[in-house]
Amino acid sequence: MNITKDMTIGEVIKNKPEAAEVLANFGMGCVFCPSAQAETVEQAAMVHGLDLNQLMEALNK
Repeated sequence: MNITKDMTIGEVIKNKPEAAEVLANFGMGCVFCPSAQAETVEQAAMVHGLDLNQLMEALNK
């Protein structure tokens, strides 16, 4: 399954549970908190000051 920037963190974790480790490695330790579940990957990257392209590449490996 290909992860897109418009997917919520909740969708990403549900469909690809191993993505939680990738997100944590990028400093997103709160991937399971309720507010993070509704954020899109793009929003989460922006909030955490991350490069969206690098994050997307890592999530889709």
